[in-house]
Amino acid sequence: MKLKVCGMKYQDNIEAVVALKPDLLGFIFYERSSRYIPKDHHLKIPNSIPKVGVFVDAELKEIKQRINNYALEFIQLHGHESPEFCSRVQQLGVKVIKVFSILNTFDFNQLEAFEPDCDYFLFDTKGELPGGNGIAFDWKILESYPSNKPFFLSGGIGLDQIDNLHSFLKSEAAAHCYAIDVNSKFELEPGLKNINELKVFKSQL
Repeated sequence: MKLKVCGMKYQDNIEAVVALKPDLLGFIFYERSSRYIPKDHHLKIPNSIPKVGVFVDAELKEIKQRINNYALEFIQLHGHESPEFCSRVQQLGVKVIKVFSILNTFDFNQLEAFEPDCDYFLFDTKGELPGGNGIAFDWKILESYPSNKPFFLSGGIGLDQIDNLHSFLKSEAAAHCYAIDVNSKFELEPGLKNINELKVFKSQL
């Protein structure tokens, strides 16, 4: 099971997270997010860990610029992007993660149109913001997951859910779960991760 740590923005904190050796690092390029990385904010991000750029209804030109600036290998699309747009992003030489938000129910039929044009799905909790709301959805919904495409599990995952995570990962619903995606539940403030808690979580995961 892979671990993605998302929503970092401070150089020293990024280096401390890198030392824990997660499988993926996520950086948010959505201006309305408190974890947004401005265009003039230059970070030195090691190439030893694959990097994910998170966008919400961004223009292809901006995504391409961020790929070049940060050597992004994955693009996470968190808005209302169409399958055609996902395909255009794939053509930039990156892997596409298409996000779907879940509250109490979810219509899995909407995934079919995206199957050919993305590499992963990501299931997050529907909230006021496109992500980082700190709330978990009912993972039992994923028992009805109809696809063979690997997915990321996201949405309010923290240390308090280790037991639930272990149960989920042993269930049939997790058969195609590729990675656990954590963010706000491990923050001292938006964009600043609690290294000690992340270390404990990684070891228990």
